[in-house]
Amino acid sequence: MMKPLYEILPFVLFLLANNGASCQQNPAGNIMVPFATGLNNPVCITNAGDSRLFVTDQTGFIQIIDTGGNIYPVPYLDIHERVTYGGERGLLGLAFHPQYETNGYFYVNYTGEGDSTHISRFNVSSGDPDIGDAASEFKLMTIFQPYTNHNGGDLCFGPDGYLYIGLGDGGSAGDPGNRSQNPMEYLGKMLRIDVDQGNPYAIPPSNPFYNSSSALGEIWALGLRNPWKFSFTGSRVTCG
Repeated sequence: MMKPLYEILPFVLFLLANNGASCQQNPAGNIMVPFATGLNNPVCITNAGDSRLFVTDQTGFIQIIDTGGNIYPVPYLDIHERVTYGGERGLLGLAFHPQYETNGYFYVNYTGEGDSTHISRFNVSSGDPDIGDAASEFKLMTIFQPYTNHNGGDLCFGPDGYLYIGLGDGGSAGDPGNRSQNPMEYLGKMLRIDVDQGNPYAIPPSNPFYNSSSALGEIWALGLRNPWKFSFTGSRVTCG
């Protein structure tokens, strides 16, 4: 069984620092050795509940790595033509639906047309479990980014089954638009949505601003600078 994402993240830090090489400990020498090489701009690593590792490339690809450290020859997903890449922009997050094995849904966070953040759902190909259907994109949210930095980028399903989305404050220095503290702005927030209800989604009744007229119902936490990564420990979420 694959480890939860929060247990894998320490290895991701080494992966990012070593140009796409994840690692394992060598008991004989107590050193780190490469597990996989050949990745270009890895920013996220996760799994779909099986032995495969899925690595998100910031330029717009998702690659699969097997248990032997081999990268599959064909990307799981290729949307590089839709992705605006550079600096803190690009394909930044990937999360598989808790019922991925039966519904084939996975979700991504990328910077695209209009220099905006796009939160989209895709389906796995009906004919190949190792290929995502690039034509199946279903957009849940599109959020304009006023600057090129502080896009956040991570998204993850919590223990409650809801999709959590980390969004930065929109960039520049010192949050000039005071967006992170503005409850009527999505930027600078952690959002929480129910992708199994509504069209394109529903707002969980337990969200702090559910049915509020003075704040966006999707907001779960506000006042964030740039929640680039986050993970769950039990029912708690930790941002980084």
